[in-house]
Amino acid sequence: MEESNGIITEEEENATEINEIEQSKVRLMRAFVEREDPSVKEVDDLMIRRFLRARELDIEKASTLFLKYLSWRRSIIPNGFISPSEIPNELAQNKLFMQGVDKQNRPIVVVFGARHKPYKGGLEEFKRFVAYTLERICARMPAGQEKFVSIADLEGWGYTNSDIRGYLAALSILQDCFPERLGKLFIVHVPYIFMTAWKVVCPFIDSKTKKKIIFVENKKLRSTLLGDIDESQLPDVYGGKLSLVPIQDD
Repeated sequence: MEESNGIITEEEENATEINEIEQSKVRLMRAFVEREDPSVKEVDDLMIRRFLRARELDIEKASTLFLKYLSWRRSIIPNGFISPSEIPNELAQNKLFMQGVDKQNRPIVVVFGARHKPYKGGLEEFKRFVAYTLERICARMPAGQEKFVSIADLEGWGYTNSDIRGYLAALSILQDCFPERLGKLFIVHVPYIFMTAWKVVCPFIDSKTKKKIIFVENKKLRSTLLGDIDESQLPDVYGGKLSLVPIQDD
């Protein structure tokens, strides 16, 4: 860096320019969506920026997505939050955990695919569970952080766990209602038969999300995870120091 000489590098100049463009577009988009939905006044600029980034800073496309999100939120989270009593079957499966942070200070979420039982609870409860989970993850973000990382562990996954409708619903909620929240997804202990489900879901994953997904070979599991997560923050099931904490526990 040439900062000590008082010289601003080209990279810093570009970053400043991009930041100014984003700030300008955030203001324009806020003005537009507030006319359509006055409740937007309660939303911070970071949320509007995430929707803009998800649509390559296209104000019209980002606004359409954002207004659709507000409508979705009113229908699925009418009280402003989802109570555990609304998702008893999903929580009972004990399949999703959150503890620790990676080297970029992003919270770590672990989900066990073989514990998912699509025949219990039904699709609507599962959608509420996905929304509940993402709301809790976002509420527990460290200061200054917007993204989380996830480890999807498919050890023991079989056809009884396969839930294409559920996977597509979760993907839609993540991409359309919580854009730019996923930082990275490690898919581990992948059985061969899972790839049949993956081939169905994959075309629905947008290009930005696809770049964040990493299939990890079993023999490289620990070394891959340690590349992003310190041992002190790695879940103990992967040889780290932290115990798993269910998402519903504080």
